[in-house]
Amino acid sequence: METSLIILKPDAVQRGLMGRIISRFEEKGLQIVGAKLMQITPELAAQHYKDHASKGFYPGLVKFMTSSPVLVLAIRGNGAIAICRSMMGATFGSKAAGGTIRGDFGVSNSFNLIHGSDGPEAAARELGLFFKAGEVLDWKRAGDAWIYDLSSGTPE
Repeated sequence: METSLIILKPDAVQRGLMGRIISRFEEKGLQIVGAKLMQITPELAAQHYKDHASKGFYPGLVKFMTSSPVLVLAIRGNGAIAICRSMMGATFGSKAAGGTIRGDFGVSNSFNLIHGSDGPEAAARELGLFFKAGEVLDWKRAGDAWIYDLSSGTPE
């Protein structure tokens, strides 16, 4: 099972889309194993977006991400990182396909509602930035037997 960091960005929080977006992940069969409503500090934004520090959009990105609360989520499932990224859609809402989070709720090329880890290494680093030890939980869901075929001993 993989765990991905998802951030519902300030535009998603301000537009009241948190519940609708979380529902999509849960309806897909993914498990919420951590959640925190928080205000990102400029220092945390700088750590999180350090790979973009030399890019022209970086100052605006930090200003946007620190402008309002965000909801950070730890989402777990078999192949969770790729599934979450597929559900998010293309980076720009104007180019995202219908049926994706950005395609259904976004039109802006600047405000794109959601961040998701792009790989296992990024997920581990990002989860460590936003969650302290013990804040991402391991817990069994009774319904997992109806989400995954567990007959082989591993989820399929």
